[in-house]
Amino acid sequence: MRLATHRIGDRTVATVDAGAGTRCTDAVSVDDLLRRPDWREAARRAGEVGPSLPVDAGLVAPIHRPAKVLCCGLNYRAHIEEMGRGVPEVPTFFAKWADTLTGPDADISLEHGDTDKLDWEAELVVVVGAELRRSSVADCAAGIAGYTVSNDVSLRDRQWATTQWLSGKAWDATTPIGPVVVTADSFEPAQHTVTCRVDGEIVQHAPLDDLLFSAAELLHHAARFTRLRPGDLVLTGTPAGVGAGRDPQRFLADGQVLETEISGIGLLRNMIRIPA
Repeated sequence: MRLATHRIGDRTVATVDAGAGTRCTDAVSVDDLLRRPDWREAARRAGEVGPSLPVDAGLVAPIHRPAKVLCCGLNYRAHIEEMGRGVPEVPTFFAKWADTLTGPDADISLEHGDTDKLDWEAELVVVVGAELRRSSVADCAAGIAGYTVSNDVSLRDRQWATTQWLSGKAWDATTPIGPVVVTADSFEPAQHTVTCRVDGEIVQHAPLDDLLFSAAELLHHAARFTRLRPGDLVLTGTPAGVGAGRDPQRFLADGQVLETEISGIGLLRNMIRIPA
């Protein structure tokens, strides 16, 4: 199934595409749907008999208010090498706020002076579908609702200004997600690839089976120190090819189009807006 959140007029609705076209649920967003104990059955039912989506509806970020947005740094070997780091024995996590998220086709807008080093990081996102705390890898695998696409757009000068990355990683409305959540029973990460393009030029491309820590392993490590709940997000890390890892370094500029794509899920297309 493909789950999404659409805007219809002044409201939003979670939708389901189970092969019979896109149909509406009675939830306002995908995370609202996932917080229901019977979400899988509710989604299946809506996919069969729910009202059809109006033609003028528009896609927005599928997850609106996650309690937690965790991100894994350094989870692809090639990216670790380009950043000059050692291979970690356990995942390195950092956090974002829900306010950091934005839609699959939203502009990424900053103000003059915010940053001179805006970078791209294409990523697979794990969407949590069950409460997890001190859970086994197997239980974490069973607790995955599905997967979506994100770009961990980073203000590198802010990130590197201190030893803590937060201000460069959690800037409001700089992390696009979507366009849909593909449920775990319909998506096997190892069979797919992640790609990032800037103005049509491929700057990142990698198979998802190059992840050091799998989706279930990441949830297992995260659930050791914090309770994960339905609708929470875990960004799994980015492959090689980021602007900061190039020689010379390269960063995003006003008017450029950032595209982030994972085969089997879909495409984000975001315009960069940084006034001179």
